[in-house]
Amino acid sequence: MTAHTGTLTGTGYDVKAVRACFPILEERVHGKPLVYLDNAATGQKPQQVIDVVETYYRSINANVHRGVHTLSNLATDAQESAREAVRRHINARHAHEVIFTQGTTSALNMAAYGLGSLLLKPGDEVLISTMEHHANLVPWQMACERHGAGLKVIPITDEGELEPEIGRFLTERTRILAITHASNTLGTVNPVKEIVAEARKHGITTVVDGAQAVPHMAVDVQDIGCDIYVFSGHKMFAPTGIGVLYGREEVLDRMPPWQGGGEMIDRVTFAKTTYAKLPFKLEAGTPHIAGIVGLGEAVRWMAAHDLRAMAAHEARLLEHATRELGAIDGLRIVGTARNKVGVASFVIEGVHHYDLGTLLDQQGVAVRTGHHCTQPLLARLGLEGTTRASFAPFNTMEEVDVLVAATRKAVKMLR
Repeated sequence: MTAHTGTLTGTGYDVKAVRACFPILEERVHGKPLVYLDNAATGQKPQQVIDVVETYYRSINANVHRGVHTLSNLATDAQESAREAVRRHINARHAHEVIFTQGTTSALNMAAYGLGSLLLKPGDEVLISTMEHHANLVPWQMACERHGAGLKVIPITDEGELEPEIGRFLTERTRILAITHASNTLGTVNPVKEIVAEARKHGITTVVDGAQAVPHMAVDVQDIGCDIYVFSGHKMFAPTGIGVLYGREEVLDRMPPWQGGGEMIDRVTFAKTTYAKLPFKLEAGTPHIAGIVGLGEAVRWMAAHDLRAMAAHEARLLEHATRELGAIDGLRIVGTARNKVGVASFVIEGVHHYDLGTLLDQQGVAVRTGHHCTQPLLARLGLEGTTRASFAPFNTMEEVDVLVAATRKAVKMLR
């Protein structure tokens, strides 16, 4: 399938061509055209990703690296081609630095287990931020509990930005810094390159959660300089159940496997097991091959488009939504950082976010309500939950207007 390319043409963005790639956008909800604004939870899939997954199951389906027959070789080639596509997409040095996981959560648990075993001892510290998703908090709590280390938290401002001068939170006991690239609740984009550089001055190992960044911007892991960078496929137009842990070769070589089984071994006896080389040492068992193939195709779809133009379009959507939603009486935008991805979280005085989300759904508008797996962040802001609209390259200004009108209508019903 030939990809439709969304580009800046004159002063406009060819959003119609981008929308044409996504069949689900033709659906109707409660008799209304679907306005999908829940992209921070999961992204929609272009037709070419759907096609390649279907083709895999229809004409290739076989296990990888375990057979000499034709289908096994085709499956292996498809998987490793996807690995190379991901390597190029994030500019890793080597394909074997790309480890396939079940998603960001799985990747962060792998990182916490492996780095915790390597680096943590009683009295050491792991540093995270207040705005972390639970997936970049709970695994580090568990690692600290296992090794007698402590969890330290970088505070945020009322605007939703990290407190300045990160270096003052680093101590001689800090062993690991785990930070989100972009907040799923606030949209805040953190200056991870500068943060990583400061941590490396102190010899601190760095982990970056890129789940909300990779769908919205070009990511260069070598430029960032982190030791580990993780993200999910389903937020970047790929299937669910697949993700990536990128790690510098020298770090991954030292990390112990967090799962044992087939594929990750070199030789097994009852007395001792030796492990395979990267990436297989960290990929036990049969992988989600169809998901990997779909991820590779999603990366190719993104590569066929102008990511800067897409990001600029999303920024315009966010600006429009922030302005128009902010004009609603009693509505407050939560997260006003200077640098954001397309996430607009908000609360409305006298209106519960669940009730608002339900009424928006009745009007065909899909948003996310609740704490967004960031309970400590919302506690810092004195909130129990928000309504969150999150944008993708296929969303339009007209859809933002539908969101605003539907919100106004719902507020009149709920007050």
